[in-house]
Amino acid sequence: MDEQNGHSPQLTKLRGRLADGLARARLNQTQLARRAGLGRTTVSEAFSSQKPVPSAETVVALSRALKLPEEEMLALQRTAAQQVGAGRTEGPGRPIGEWGPHDLEVHRAGPGPTAAGSDMFAERAWPAYVRRKHDRVLDRAVADTMAGRSQIMVLVGASSTGKTRACWEAVQPLADQGWRLWHPFDPTRAQAALEQLHRVGPRTVVWLNEAQHYLGDRAVGEQIAAAVHRLLVSRERGPVLVLGTLWPEYATQYTALPVPSEPDLHSRARELLAGHFLAVPDAFDGPALATAWALAEDGDWLLADALTRAHADGRITQDLAGAPELLNRYQHAGPAAKAVLQSAMDARRLGVGLHLPQAFLTDAATDYLSQNDYDQLTDGWAEQAYAELAKPVHGKQAPLRQTSRRPVRRPPVPDSAAIKGAEAERGPQFRLADYLEQHGRTSRRRLCPPASFWHAALTHLAHPDDLNRVADEAEKRLRLQWAHHLRHKAAAHGSPVALALLAVLREEAGDPDGAEVLARLASCHGDTDVLRRLAMMRDEAGDRDGVEALLHQAASLGHTDALLRLVEMRDEAGDRDGAEALLQQAVDLGDTDVLRRLAMMRDEAGDRDGAEALLHQVV
Repeated sequence: MDEQNGHSPQLTKLRGRLADGLARARLNQTQLARRAGLGRTTVSEAFSSQKPVPSAETVVALSRALKLPEEEMLALQRTAAQQVGAGRTEGPGRPIGEWGPHDLEVHRAGPGPTAAGSDMFAERAWPAYVRRKHDRVLDRAVADTMAGRSQIMVLVGASSTGKTRACWEAVQPLADQGWRLWHPFDPTRAQAALEQLHRVGPRTVVWLNEAQHYLGDRAVGEQIAAAVHRLLVSRERGPVLVLGTLWPEYATQYTALPVPSEPDLHSRARELLAGHFLAVPDAFDGPALATAWALAEDGDWLLADALTRAHADGRITQDLAGAPELLNRYQHAGPAAKAVLQSAMDARRLGVGLHLPQAFLTDAATDYLSQNDYDQLTDGWAEQAYAELAKPVHGKQAPLRQTSRRPVRRPPVPDSAAIKGAEAERGPQFRLADYLEQHGRTSRRRLCPPASFWHAALTHLAHPDDLNRVADEAEKRLRLQWAHHLRHKAAAHGSPVALALLAVLREEAGDPDGAEVLARLASCHGDTDVLRRLAMMRDEAGDRDGVEALLHQAASLGHTDALLRLVEMRDEAGDRDGAEALLQQAVDLGDTDVLRRLAMMRDEAGDRDGAEALLHQVV
């Protein structure tokens, strides 16, 4: 009769089992109602083919009264409810398929259309999911729930490590089975949970994202923990799946043993959570990164974009979660804060190192402001700008955060340019967020920094590498006077690159003595090739004596190319003994390749035994 009325075979089987049990017990429905503690109408509807599937509570009560196997009868009830679509209770929540991931507080991911604020494109900005070890544990919990056993799982990890997305991916098989999902949040999370938990019915996912808002509520947190525990142990109301997320500091707080003589504020939460934490790591491990790269190569542009910045430390989810908000913070920053960010973007794209001196950024920012904005600056504008930019977004990223250089750990050596530059850069330093740096490289690539940038670089930058790179960029943009002064400052800080370049410029300007002084300084700081380059310039000018003098200086510093050029000059002048002596000097310096040249000279001189001995050394 049930099947004729459109009901499922499982419902027919359920009612048949109940009827058989009633006959064996030799009871009528009125007597059964009294024994089961149910109303007469409830019992009558449970047996009637004209009525919907009886509730799980009714089936359990009847099974106990008739001594029928409860688990088997509940399994029939659940399957029947699923097949006829009557399993949806009047409890809170709605079908999982009606929820979107962002409705459940999964962070919007990556730059692009999402950041632009278009709802139509926002849902498309969704990277492929990279499964990790904790996903397998979640899968087992979901499988147990589908088998009829209620479960609770609380994912613990730092901000934007992928906890909520992992929960969302895990419940998708339940969506295919018609499960509901309830996310208590109105009027407050704690109040909604406390008022509605007792109404949660079977086949429901209870979504406690940011579970500290529920379990940590000072007024009702313990009551909520007790209500969740009661839901999990109630077979009549199951199966249910409770999913939550927590930061590690909250997990530690709720599970810590109480201090003697102090009140135990989280006893019920501690009992509820014991053994149900699932750690989510901060970074992708090797297999997860390999999967992400494969998905990126297959066309996932969000993963590909994140990997360009975060592949080294594996913090892919933090990058994806933080990028939209970082861009939003930049686009809507106050005038002073935006000017500081733009000066930082230009500094990084023009070659300044990761650690940007605060004095440099502050001085550089002024010409990035319009005259009207500049006129409205107050005395504390810089402090306010840095405070605004230090506020973190998802993933604990900030647009511009204060940082520190690690101390230099090197064996004792003569002062180098790098060490001098590092020592010269005192005061607070800041680091630009990787995503904003990349955004600046593309969005500002055709823009030339204003005069305040070059002035600040000359005034505040001290590391020779920074000065040289900014000088290079100044030359490309025809800011030649700034480039000239930046080169001289780099040279003053011992940069061999700057010293060598200035030496060449002095030589071209007809100041050989000045060029030689600068070349020797560059050589002392590690650029031994500059002496050879000056020698080539003097050779072209016909200054043979000057050439030999410079080559001798380079050779004395261990430059074997210079030594070989001297050999050629001695050989060309007919001084074979002198040439051979210089070749032997090259051998003494460790250049074994010249042994062949020396052997050739011995052979040409008729000393075949000497030539053969030298060739044996080569072998």
